[in-house]
Amino acid sequence: MPIVAQSTETTDWVSRFADEVIEESERRAPGKPVVVASGLSPSGPIHLGNLREVMTPHLVADEIRRRGHEVRHLISWDDYDRYRKVPNGVEGTDPSWAEHIGKPLTSVPAPAGSPYPNWAEHFKASMVASLAELGVEFDGISQTAQYTSGVYREQILHAMKHRGDIDAILDQYRTKKAPAKKQQQKAVDAAELEAEAGSGAAEEDDGSSGSAGYFPYKPYCGDCGKDLTTVTAYDDDTTELSYTCDACGFAETVRLSEFNRGKLVWKVDWPMRWAYEGVIFEPSGVDHSSPGSSFQVGGQIVGIFGGERPIGPMYAFVGISGMAKMSSSKGGVPTPADALQIMEPQLLRWLYARRRPNQSFKIAFDQEIQRLYDEWDKLDGKVAEGAALPADLAAHSRAVRTAAGELPRTPRPMPYRTLASVADITAGDEDQSLRILSELDPANPLSTLDEVRPRLDKAEAWINTHVPADQRTIVRDEPDAELLKSLDEASQQSLRLLRDGLADHWSLDGLSHLVYGVPKVQAGFSADATAKELPPEIKTAQRTFFALLYHLLVGRDTGPRLPTLLLAVGQERVRRLLGE
Repeated sequence: MPIVAQSTETTDWVSRFADEVIEESERRAPGKPVVVASGLSPSGPIHLGNLREVMTPHLVADEIRRRGHEVRHLISWDDYDRYRKVPNGVEGTDPSWAEHIGKPLTSVPAPAGSPYPNWAEHFKASMVASLAELGVEFDGISQTAQYTSGVYREQILHAMKHRGDIDAILDQYRTKKAPAKKQQQKAVDAAELEAEAGSGAAEEDDGSSGSAGYFPYKPYCGDCGKDLTTVTAYDDDTTELSYTCDACGFAETVRLSEFNRGKLVWKVDWPMRWAYEGVIFEPSGVDHSSPGSSFQVGGQIVGIFGGERPIGPMYAFVGISGMAKMSSSKGGVPTPADALQIMEPQLLRWLYARRRPNQSFKIAFDQEIQRLYDEWDKLDGKVAEGAALPADLAAHSRAVRTAAGELPRTPRPMPYRTLASVADITAGDEDQSLRILSELDPANPLSTLDEVRPRLDKAEAWINTHVPADQRTIVRDEPDAELLKSLDEASQQSLRLLRDGLADHWSLDGLSHLVYGVPKVQAGFSADATAKELPPEIKTAQRTFFALLYHLLVGRDTGPRLPTLLLAVGQERVRRLLGE
């Protein structure tokens, strides 16, 4: 009997689902591993919206593992789905690739220059690598392998035998009966719909409806390899199936009990898998959870296969700062690999763990990433002090570790914004970076950049890939003589006060105290005076002073935080640029 770990993490959504899933698994399959599932279609770049399809069951599965239960997290790669369209923004593709539309994704060549054997494997590879970095443990299932090896043969024959029952269920949700001659166009049009969630499959047509009636199975053509086919006859006793291809005109008769070149249509395929795998928990996106959508319809069809619909929370979309909801068919949307280039796995896991599945959220690729890191570091500190709230503590725990152990982390996590500023100012020069970072805390100097990696590398990647060239920091080579000559006495005095204090305040904290203190001293207050002790105009004076320093150092109104900038420029050069 599994030992349930005692934990304070009882207020978060993950624990609540884990309770429900364990109870349901014991009811449905006592003594067997708990099965949770995700589905991904490698039809193009697998983006950060799709990642929620994986992270939601992963977090629940991991909590169940922490409690001592055996869990299988299945990821079905829907690589036997049809190639629907050429995604925009995929390098090496052009309109001529449209000739492959209708073929299985594993039968489409990979983009030019790819080392992988086909389209599906090319896009799966990046996701697999990202999941490994995120600490996601899963069992991958290729639907191409399942179908072409005959694993689902009994399920296919069963679906064909009960096609009337399936058709009756689907008919409850059909709002408009299309004439048979229009079915093929309907199939093409429907298959163009892009899945944002769920298994990643398109909301396809319900099946093949021709003069012979309804069939929940689509053969891939034996000549052109496409699924633009219509079943024209089927015999339940012999399993002989005849079809024609509307794309190339090919026709043949096969024995379905021996035929492995086709698949169940999506609204039947998904519930078939729930029953076959014994899935207890699988989430679905908003578009798969509406009335008549695949998750809702599947809840009825699954009974035909002797199964039950999983516990399936609806999850909301994930966005990017300044972007609408993501769609892999449109191309150019960030993937987990893109996010992991600029943020540590712990931060990305935290973004998914801290929000309930039905809450939408955004992932920052702009300046907002610095605020997110500040928030994360603040939480990290509260956890270390034992001051974090239970829900925050739970989300933090799920971010930094899995049931298998702690994720690798930066040994000395300096503020992300500081590391980004240093990477910006030094253009990645390692000797310069080490000099500056060592001076941030003279009492405990950095001995090697490895102490701040991988966070430093992530911050540098953010600077190089997401900060426009015109916003990068370039320190002046020579003093701005004209500006220095034009300064009034008060401005000149402020620069003298700063220069005079540099030697005694040459650390990150010391320089912060100095640059904020100069306007206070000029106004007759102590440099240590707090905001409550100062009149509002001091803030205005500080902003004016900061703008002057930025102009003299980098030639514009703003830049990296001044203490970091001063350390980066170096004391001797700062004195020269400030008119000494």
